[in-house]
Amino acid sequence: MTLIELAQKLRPLIEKAAISLDDVDALEGIFLYPVWCGDEVKYSVDFRVRYNGVLYKVLQEHVSQPDWNPENAPSLFAKVLIPDPNVIPEWEQPDSTNGYQIGDKVIFEGKIYESTIANNVWSPAAYPGGWKEVNT
Repeated sequence: MTLIELAQKLRPLIEKAAISLDDVDALEGIFLYPVWCGDEVKYSVDFRVRYNGVLYKVLQEHVSQPDWNPENAPSLFAKVLIPDPNVIPEWEQPDSTNGYQIGDKVIFEGKIYESTIANNVWSPAAYPGGWKEVNT
């Protein structure tokens, strides 16, 4: 068996195992996930795909179409907001489907905040009770 044949045989097993990872571990292994494809691929709920270097989670089971990519179809995909667990990102407005989780850190107006609640969709200014300012 050639190296290419072995890789082709192992790829589906790797993708199946990658489903069980939480978002933090998934982001560490982003290349375990396939690149999104619009050619009638069946996507299941919670499956993850890469699109333009960003990891997305599938929200609704569907068969892909060329114009239903993760950036254009927010009802089908949720962006995983902490793209690199080792880097604290700027806060960005999440949707109801991908709020910040307890312990997620963000930079907001030049300060570092940590989410104190699950599924946090508010900024530190809009809901200060959902965040604590931290020094790192």
